[in-house]
Amino acid sequence: MAISASISRLTAYYTRHGVGATILRVGLAAKRTLLSSGTVLFYSELFTQHSPTLDLPDFLKVERCRNQSELSPWDLREIISFWNPKLAGRNIKQRFGQGASLWLIKFKGELAGYGWTLQGQTVEPHYFRLGPDDVHLFDFHVFPQYRGRGLNPLLVNFILASLSAECRGRAYIEAAEWNQAQLASLRRTPFQRFGSARKFTILRRTMVWCSEKKN
Repeated sequence: MAISASISRLTAYYTRHGVGATILRVGLAAKRTLLSSGTVLFYSELFTQHSPTLDLPDFLKVERCRNQSELSPWDLREIISFWNPKLAGRNIKQRFGQGASLWLIKFKGELAGYGWTLQGQTVEPHYFRLGPDDVHLFDFHVFPQYRGRGLNPLLVNFILASLSAECRGRAYIEAAEWNQAQLASLRRTPFQRFGSARKFTILRRTMVWCSEKKN
């Protein structure tokens, strides 16, 4: 499944950007895999959040969708058209079916980015089991034209403040070791680093190697 999904994404990228950009993309992905395939793990205690709401500038708005019927056709099109539409549409349907929430951040009414949360479990095999009151934050994305405005930490902070009124466990998130932009973004949130790990799936069995895990 992972191989076919990767091929599907690569085919979609080739269709949009051509041969040259696709070759560079493949080279970058190979470099990341060979030189820095680890993941940094973070946690935040939800009960320490001081407010169930977070004030945002007037030009920003965050919306939460708990099922696909709450997601407008325009926002859905923006999300799935950026990647492989067929694969992205299937992922969205699957995640809503598992009880995940999709959080949208909008800049002057236009979709600028999004992120997912799921309570008590993860969509794919994770580095450890979550408790029933824990929440996993995953697959955050800010569209290229809105990057550099600090929207990702604003969205993460808003989500943590909102979830503090619902859950008394921990929030978890992770970032690839090579993704310096995401690591810098998380330093502007209450998330704290508690370890690093590597994960491999062979014959449908997931193996995890953790280091420097704390708490």
